[in-house]
Amino acid sequence: MAKKTRFSDDYQLPPHVRRAQRLAAESRAWAPRASAPRPGQILGILGLSVLCTGLSVAFWLPPWSLVQDLRNHGVTTTAQVTAVDDKPKYVKVEFTQGPESGNEVKLWDYAGMLPDVDPGDAVLVTYDPDNPHRSLPRSWVADPPVNLPAYGSSAIALFLFSGAVIGIVRRRRILGTSTAVRLTKP
Repeated sequence: MAKKTRFSDDYQLPPHVRRAQRLAAESRAWAPRASAPRPGQILGILGLSVLCTGLSVAFWLPPWSLVQDLRNHGVTTTAQVTAVDDKPKYVKVEFTQGPESGNEVKLWDYAGMLPDVDPGDAVLVTYDPDNPHRSLPRSWVADPPVNLPAYGSSAIALFLFSGAVIGIVRRRRILGTSTAVRLTKP
C-alpha cells in the first residue's frame, strides 16, 4: 500500500490548537488599554502646582525684601542678647550703640530661623531706622542663610507642574492613537 503524500496546503491544525488560537485572539481584543488621565486629575495636579508656586513666592519674597531693605537703608550697630526662648520663638536684643541705644527689640526671623545665640552674647545687628523692630544679624544681611521652605515648595511646585505636563502629553498620545472604529476604508 502506497503512502499518501500531503501537500503543505492540505495540512490542518488539530482542533485544540485552533481553539487555543481563537481564545488568544479574543483575549488580545479584550486586553486592557492604557487609560488616559482624566481632565479633572490633570487640573487638580496643575492647581496644586499653582498653590505650591504661591507658597514659594510667599516664602521667598518677605525674607528677600527684608534683606534688600536692610542692605539699602539699614543701620548696623552692636547689640547684646538679653533673652532667648528655648523653642526658639524669639531672640531679644538690646542695642548698645547709636540712636536706638537702650532699646530692646525682638530679631525678625529669616524663613522661620533665628540665630543660634545665648543670653549675654554680643551681636552685630542691622536694623531699619524707620522701624527698629525690623532687624537681623549683620551676617544674615550680608549672606542670608538657606531658605529651606522656599526651596522645598519650589521643588514640589516644579515636580507637580512636570507631572501635569506629562499627564497632558500622555492623554493626547493615548487619545490620539486609540483604535476608534473607522466608518470609511483606508
